[in-house]
Amino acid sequence: MSSPTESPVGGDGAVPIAATGLCKTYRDRKVLDQVDLHVGPGQVVGLLGPNGAGKTTTVKALLGMVHLDEGTAALLGHPVGDPTARRAVGYLPEKFQYPDWLDGRQVLEAHARLIGLPADERAGAITDALRLVGLSGRGDDRVSGYSKGMQQRLGLATAILGRPALVILDEPTSALDPIGRREVRDLIRTMRDRGTAVLLNSHLLGEVEQVCDQVVILHRGRVIHSGPLVDLAAGVEVRVTLDRLDEDALAVMAGFGRITARESDTALLALDDVAAVPALASALVMRGHGLQALVPLHRSLEDVFVDLVGTDLEGEGL
Repeated sequence: MSSPTESPVGGDGAVPIAATGLCKTYRDRKVLDQVDLHVGPGQVVGLLGPNGAGKTTTVKALLGMVHLDEGTAALLGHPVGDPTARRAVGYLPEKFQYPDWLDGRQVLEAHARLIGLPADERAGAITDALRLVGLSGRGDDRVSGYSKGMQQRLGLATAILGRPALVILDEPTSALDPIGRREVRDLIRTMRDRGTAVLLNSHLLGEVEQVCDQVVILHRGRVIHSGPLVDLAAGVEVRVTLDRLDEDALAVMAGFGRITARESDTALLALDDVAAVPALASALVMRGHGLQALVPLHRSLEDVFVDLVGTDLEGEGL
């Protein structure tokens, strides 16, 4: 994939996504409960949550595909559903299918008409989109001859067609191999660099960790965390091995953080700040415990995610 250099269409300084107090109930189930979501220009925000957390409903509400019970939402300064805003928003749904008798250029031509690209700009925009997603030279091939990964790239091409100011991606790397995933990450970074805002909905937490500036985590329809990715993983986990792991040692460690696991004479302790490690070591030694090892561990986004949502990950896919 190549790097785009031009400015995004519709990037007039308006806030790409401003949503406050979103509520939606299906039958007796509250799928969205006072959800706030804000994405600024050039930000890449990861929308995370277990199945049934409300991610898909949130995206559909932003695109005007779901009628909200309460709350307000605007895209690029226009109410959701306003054609003016939607023309400047690119969207890749998780599940999509194109007629297999069309070729790649014909698929993009149809999308170019839908988003209102002027006729004299369509050919150049289509060639540009194919180049950016790594399908140069394959645009005249029928979709029936595309591999699953190539179809995923074509979907990405429809989302970035015309260089929109806001791109919403739902599982954009699900069908790609490791090289393709790296290329998508590079594309997201270059979109960010030129001022395009990206809302990324993905179950691949490693992908989110590598490209997102901010994360919003939903659980059971509510936002349980929203903020910079660096703040989410600011804590540290340490592995402490002692000559004996008795109740006194556990009490000392509990005064510094939260014990997340224990086995034999080793315990894992979650701390808010790595600066507390020396004091922890000193406290254990002063109480007579033989400290054999104290190793700070990097906590991945997956570790933090599981801590926040727990092990209750069942859902209904909304």
